[in-house]
Amino acid sequence: MKVLNSIMAAMLVAGLTGCNSAEQQTTAVVASSEAAPGAPGDTPYWAYSGKTGIGTSFEAYHNGQYSEQAATGPVSKVWFSLAKGMITETMFGLIHQAQIRDMQFIVTGDDFVVSEQGGLKNTVEYLDTDEQGRPLSLAYRVTSEDEQGRFRIIKDIFTDPDAQSLMVRVRFEANQPGLTAHVQVNPYVNNDGLNDSAKVAGDALLAYSEDKHFLSLQSKQGLKDASVGFFGQSDRLTQLNKENTFSRYTSTGEQTGNVTLSATLGDIKDGAEFDLVLSYGSTEQGALAEGQKTLSRGYDTVLAHYNGEGDFIGWQDYLQSLTITDLYPSTKDGGKLLNTSALVLKAQEDKTHAGALIASLSNPWGDTVKAEQGHTGYKAVWVRDFYQVAMAFLAMGDSDTAKAAFNYLPKVQVRENTPGNQGDSGWFLQKTHVDGELEWVGVQLDQTAMPIMLAWKLYQGEVLTKEELSTWYTQMLKPAADFLVDGGLAKILWNDTQITPPLTQQERWEEQAGYSPSTTAAVIAGLISAGEIAKLSGDEKNAARYLATAKQYNQDVEALMFTTKGTLKGDGVDGRYFVRIAQDLDANADTKLAANNGRQGMDKKQILDGGFLELVRYGVRAASSDSVLESLPEYDDQSLAENLRVKYTFTDAQGEAFPGWRRYGNDGYGEDEKRGTNYAEGGVNTDGQRGRVWPFFTGERGHYEIAAAQSLTGDAAAQKYADIQHTYVRGMEGFANKGMMLPEQVWDGVGVNPFGYELGQGTNSATPLAWTHAEYVKLLRSLSDKRVWDHYPLVEQKLKQD
Repeated sequence: MKVLNSIMAAMLVAGLTGCNSAEQQTTAVVASSEAAPGAPGDTPYWAYSGKTGIGTSFEAYHNGQYSEQAATGPVSKVWFSLAKGMITETMFGLIHQAQIRDMQFIVTGDDFVVSEQGGLKNTVEYLDTDEQGRPLSLAYRVTSEDEQGRFRIIKDIFTDPDAQSLMVRVRFEANQPGLTAHVQVNPYVNNDGLNDSAKVAGDALLAYSEDKHFLSLQSKQGLKDASVGFFGQSDRLTQLNKENTFSRYTSTGEQTGNVTLSATLGDIKDGAEFDLVLSYGSTEQGALAEGQKTLSRGYDTVLAHYNGEGDFIGWQDYLQSLTITDLYPSTKDGGKLLNTSALVLKAQEDKTHAGALIASLSNPWGDTVKAEQGHTGYKAVWVRDFYQVAMAFLAMGDSDTAKAAFNYLPKVQVRENTPGNQGDSGWFLQKTHVDGELEWVGVQLDQTAMPIMLAWKLYQGEVLTKEELSTWYTQMLKPAADFLVDGGLAKILWNDTQITPPLTQQERWEEQAGYSPSTTAAVIAGLISAGEIAKLSGDEKNAARYLATAKQYNQDVEALMFTTKGTLKGDGVDGRYFVRIAQDLDANADTKLAANNGRQGMDKKQILDGGFLELVRYGVRAASSDSVLESLPEYDDQSLAENLRVKYTFTDAQGEAFPGWRRYGNDGYGEDEKRGTNYAEGGVNTDGQRGRVWPFFTGERGHYEIAAAQSLTGDAAAQKYADIQHTYVRGMEGFANKGMMLPEQVWDGVGVNPFGYELGQGTNSATPLAWTHAEYVKLLRSLSDKRVWDHYPLVEQKLKQD
């Protein structure tokens, strides 16, 4: 009777999956009407974070917002990323709401099973480029080659601007007979890898959570042997790897967990092509309908719309709206990375909350971080990163996005009605979801200063009118400036701390309290900007107060943060340099910093970082200031012990050297140099964790060199700018991966390396990092203009008075 049931189930599923089921099979298949076994499946983890591509549809604003009005059409709220040749972490709804871990293709033969996660050699190309090879949209072609030469997989990947769906055209090319193509998706519906259900639904596959979040997989050519399972237990790939055969299940039954969707696409023969779509909705019917809409429009129409060809509005239109063509001569690659950066920065904006700019469309070290509950990773708002990106939009001529970003900021400012707030208001939250939901609540004073600085830049650029500026002064900027002067009690969630500026609860690396050169630079620039805004708004009393406080903070910079008895000595002489952070009133004291990220605290005078360069960038110190010049030799000293060393040298494909810097000495935010594990793998901080080189410091140093070049004229100036382009612009371009994504961190060559990273290659921390792409854009603007883009002449002017 059991055999009869299996035959009947096979006939039922064959009828559901269409006429393709009659094609010849190379793999024996057992059909079952029983629910898939093995619930809840293996422990779910997030995807690898080193992305080689990200994408989403371009959507135009309607009155500064994303609108679902009939006149503007639907807003596609689907994002995707690529890593290791696979499609990873599609998002739907809010930008952090992941829906899958990965979608991968499998090829089987008589004696082998190969999946994309098995390490196929892959290349990444852009489908739409200009004659110089500059990308014009975020549509990709990923080609994966079997190392034994038996087959090749070619995927074209992009979203549908007119639907909530991701389109994938996949072509298989075989060099031997008898090969079969399969697809498997690992859904993480509603942003976690547990509590999902799955089923075969006619000629489609469905995964869903709580009956209100649905994901569908459909194909224009139909899905054969459609099946569901629990990951690591009854999914197709696990079964194929065990016995080169698999059982089919039409449902996960009453159990929920870490589920999979899979299907046979067909025999490859000499070659085969399939159009697939992942689609999303709040109902089963809605998700299916979105996918059908995309399939009915077809590959050519959807891609043309995505690119912005003809009458369609798409990515080409966005690039044409920018003023970046004048920056191409400042690049070393002809503008390829610049175009990519412009597209990537715009793609990392939420489409429900216009102007919500996230840090990265990735979860750092995700493949060793459990996905048992919702997690934003870097798909969230930090006002610090946010400021860098907003300034990059201004540098590209995209004042609309910069203004939308500024208008978004009240959502992440602490107010009296902020949920759970029992303290003072005015400061900006450390990290939030794009809808403003609280996540981390430490106080970083630079994050409170930067919205004021941005407001001043927007006003100077005629993006904000004087009337708008005055309105924002009352509503948002004055409370922020008051907090930078008076401080106050931060009492929200775990935080119950009295803040006394300029001492910050956290510096820009979110790890130490104290007096920080980079934080103080932003606070001084923010208060001087606030003073001018107050004056324009008719508030002379506070204008004077803000300026006086900024000047007082400025007078104390060296006394608090510049040691004249540094333990990093040259020729036996006491070192003279800015420390990373100071926690008392004596810069020469032997104060021990707190332990963090598995690293034990050390004497503050042993720890260097480049934060002092921000004093120059914002106009607080001249590039020629003694304290700045005296700090550079230690900062650049490559003979320091590896734990304390900050600067490293890399070589590009042409054999040219370029520099990179770590965040600071004794940094533990990175892979373990002793054990070869990811950062905090297993949820445990270890003593061998090591923060690596961050590419945007190459841009920060380039900005300093541009500031230093202001004193030069004639041939000397021309040579200096040529050197900056050759060293720092080319250096940042050298850190880009094969998809032209710029990472957070790159491998510095220190310690155990089981990952096989090459020197200067992005690690699994977070790629693409918006801050890195923003720094590259700003460096090009600064070099083109021959002046630092986010310099504040007002700051320089006011501090010189008296």
